[in-house]
Amino acid sequence: MARLTRVKALRGVMIAVFFAVISSMVVAGEKHYTVTAPDGVKLAVQESGNPDGRPIIFIHGLLGSRLNWEKQIESPELQRYRLITYDLRGHGLSDKPEDLEAYRDGRHYADDLVAIIKATDSKRPVLVGWSLGGVVVSNYLAAYGDANIGAVMYVDGVIELSAALITAHPGVYAGLASDDLKTHLNAIRSFLELCFHTQPERPTQELLLSNAALASWTMTRATPSMSVAAAEGLPKATVPVLLLYGSKDALVNPRASIARAKALNAHIQTKIYKTSGHAPFLEEARRFNHDLANFVDSSQPWTEVQR
Repeated sequence: MARLTRVKALRGVMIAVFFAVISSMVVAGEKHYTVTAPDGVKLAVQESGNPDGRPIIFIHGLLGSRLNWEKQIESPELQRYRLITYDLRGHGLSDKPEDLEAYRDGRHYADDLVAIIKATDSKRPVLVGWSLGGVVVSNYLAAYGDANIGAVMYVDGVIELSAALITAHPGVYAGLASDDLKTHLNAIRSFLELCFHTQPERPTQELLLSNAALASWTMTRATPSMSVAAAEGLPKATVPVLLLYGSKDALVNPRASIARAKALNAHIQTKIYKTSGHAPFLEEARRFNHDLANFVDSSQPWTEVQR
């Protein structure tokens, strides 16, 4: 019995070392470059995983960057896919225009995504849009349809910027728009706390705070009036669409958002994580990664896409 216990312990150590090596290989194998959008904005793009695998394009939310997706990029289960992340305009290492219309006109975000798909030569990628990233996906569908994509996952996605779907936090959003540095930074902290039902560990919190502080103030002020074309985009989706929400979401109303989306497209699939907040891909990362892999594999087979 003691020997069996030692063998199991050694096997556990070996598995942990293997996963650590895989994770280090992923980081070492990352590609970083820029893609220029039609209006000249330069977007920071990153790739990892299997360069010959099915592409998944991850689209982060407000005050985020590609760093939001680290638990997906480092996931051993997802390494068979080509993992593409990019920083939205006004975020991370991408350009930060000072013109409000660079952010208010949601078509710009759709055009950015097209530029990413073309520059990466992604064949029918699966789009994964978190929060504001859901708006980007909807605007893309409205402008370009779904002929060049394989499937769509909204992760606590914003369907429309309406009082019925967005939980009111007037003090937080007023603080984000404030010119006062302390007020603005305190609002960022409050906003990030609202993203989680189960708060992340301190190193992750600090990283996300630093990440959010990089975001353009002009973008933050413009986003509440950003044009959203879900009513035009979602009905155009004939590819698989999955809406995944945390039931404890404090920023977006999951039930109302799902109802609105299904009113626009009755074929939409849904999934609820009962113990997650606005960021299930971080709060329940292992479960999310497994569900994402199943969703990707259940959409059009990669062998058919490659033909």
